[in-house]
Amino acid sequence: MIGLYQPGSSVVHRAPAVVKLLLLSVAIGAAALLQEPWQLAVAVAVVLGLFLVARVPIGPVWRQISPVLWVLLVAVPVQLLLGGWLVATMMAGRLMMAVALAALFTLTTTVSAVLDTCQTLLRPFRRRVDAERVGLLLALTIRCIPLIADIVAEVVEARRARGSHGSVMSLAVPVIVRSLQSAESLGDALIARGFDD
Repeated sequence: MIGLYQPGSSVVHRAPAVVKLLLLSVAIGAAALLQEPWQLAVAVAVVLGLFLVARVPIGPVWRQISPVLWVLLVAVPVQLLLGGWLVATMMAGRLMMAVALAALFTLTTTVSAVLDTCQTLLRPFRRRVDAERVGLLLALTIRCIPLIADIVAEVVEARRARGSHGSVMSLAVPVIVRSLQSAESLGDALIARGFDD
């Protein structure tokens, strides 16, 4: 979700994150129940309509959806062989719908809204779960994804500059060491702010 949010003022953007998350869950569950191609066609039309309403640029949408095409490249022929064209079509359509809806949620919802929603959903369980700490954990996890990606990119670039490609270990060891150093610095910062209990 980092850096993927596309600002906008559409109804989809303005909808509360908790509502979007609930509708996303219901829609993906309902997609699994579709049995006929015409039902799938109607559902796909609704999803396309939501994208049009949200007015999200095609580039970010494509970057979110295109990776699933590699999965379909393998899965569709297998489904064709085992179950026929109808099974393959329905499977591919359901998967694309689920990914597209998840992409729409990601592209129209800020990370802070998602974190606030998670904390809100966890508040009824506050006797057993500290919603604020779970929110902090999620925020740190989300923040660490691009941090680790940057570390990997820097290590790969350093290897390339030295003219060595080496083994997986020569990539993994520096990445792990630098990740642990970053985690230690982050832990020190949290302790300094009173999160050491």
